[in-house]
Amino acid sequence: MPMLEVDTTEPCLQDEVDKALRDVVTVGVRGLTKGLESDFHSHRKAQLVLSLSGVLTCEAEGGIWIVPPQCALWIPGALMHRMTAAGRIESYGVFIEPKNSPPLPSTCCTVTVTPLMKELLIRSAQFPTHYKRAGIETHVTSLLLEELSLAPVGTLHLPMPKDSRLRAIFQGLMTNPAGGGTVESWARQVGASERTLARVIAAETGMSFGRWRQHLRIILALQWMANGATVQQVAIDLGYESVSSFVTMFRKTLGVSPKRYMATV
Repeated sequence: MPMLEVDTTEPCLQDEVDKALRDVVTVGVRGLTKGLESDFHSHRKAQLVLSLSGVLTCEAEGGIWIVPPQCALWIPGALMHRMTAAGRIESYGVFIEPKNSPPLPSTCCTVTVTPLMKELLIRSAQFPTHYKRAGIETHVTSLLLEELSLAPVGTLHLPMPKDSRLRAIFQGLMTNPAGGGTVESWARQVGASERTLARVIAAETGMSFGRWRQHLRIILALQWMANGATVQQVAIDLGYESVSSFVTMFRKTLGVSPKRYMATV
């Protein structure tokens, strides 16, 4: 299928890939965007999304998953989800017939992309939607499925709580990410005790308040930098006392400095 531009309408694409009578259909998308967001939708087929440049995020299953460059996101079939994109996008979506695939994750997750998997994705995107069976196309897509079944699963996502008090905190952090605040101060704002709020946060997110807020800041930092913000501006907007403290947090979370990370975007 030819590469599509980022403004391609999602409903048309969804209908086409779900009706395609092939086990694997790959679609490439590219273009420059300052912010693109789809509505909540689902595919009958399972989906793997690889980002080669730009920053993609996905909200599904009560969480927000970051899809950084050179990583991929696995979305099981029939799962309601919403995608957002920022920066110069080049991504590949692989739609997989669940009944004919090897054992694959049953929940939304990020996966590590091997060099071989990357090349198989790019190659399969060049195939027509209804490619010939038993030809090279089938061999390539079969190997792609085997590589995917062996890929390590990642954990870079932000759990989204259901508790109304935590949702209010999330909205507050999104509105004013530099505002900070402690569990104690947020507890007073939402009408709960500090102990109760800490317990609910841990129960619904599996994280402490500090780690949960840190993951949110990583998502915001990636989106802002993909839109052209400098590391210094991001550090200020997130409320860090110095650029070095922000860089330290970023490196501990993603393994590299913000500049080195964004050089791959």
